[in-house]
Amino acid sequence: MNLEQKAKKLPGLIFSRQQSEKQILVMTAVSAERDAVLRGLNNDPRFDVLVAGVGSVVAAVNTTRALAAKEYCLVISAGIGGGFPGRAEVGSLVVADEIVVADLGAETPDGFCSVDELGFGFTHMQLDASLVEHISRGLLVAKLPVITGPVLTVSTITGTTARAVELAGRVPGAAAEAMEGYGVGYAAFDRGLPVLEMRSISNTVGPRERSTWRIKEALAVLEAASAILTEAF
Repeated sequence: MNLEQKAKKLPGLIFSRQQSEKQILVMTAVSAERDAVLRGLNNDPRFDVLVAGVGSVVAAVNTTRALAAKEYCLVISAGIGGGFPGRAEVGSLVVADEIVVADLGAETPDGFCSVDELGFGFTHMQLDASLVEHISRGLLVAKLPVITGPVLTVSTITGTTARAVELAGRVPGAAAEAMEGYGVGYAAFDRGLPVLEMRSISNTVGPRERSTWRIKEALAVLEAASAILTEAF
């Protein structure tokens, strides 16, 4: 069974007492995100929070190492990210219902051609709908602003309006953009584990106007969302 088939056949996570006694792995890109998640989890021993590094490849490598060293029942890619205009506002949360590696492919005279279209792999990871709905409902009950939708993994963060429009057109409903979700998800799926991606929005996808970024506020939202994880699992 190849990885694409394995991803499609993953069983839903059952939230039983036996399941909850197993460990959950949370991977963040950088230490500031890790620290925010740890504050929210309040030292809950069921969670291990590690720094994956920036970018899909290094995140995949470090997630794979963590999964080889210990048994987990769930993997979560968590951090801050950019929100697509009209979909995810700064200060809100996005829970991925799909992880999409958005720039893996080839440029052609007719435009971008993904590895799916080239016949070399797959770029879309459909996440377990019941798991996504479970955590999203918990965040809503806590009155945190959350939406679900595709979260794009990119190797180069978007810096222009034209690029943002292109990506939104390529992935209908795109909600957020980050750099690690696909790598973390690939490592989890390869071991037959369910995965979540959760992003708090620090900026709008488009022109890089650092004066408008709200990283401190986004980390605070990430911390609040992480506290809900202790109740959800």
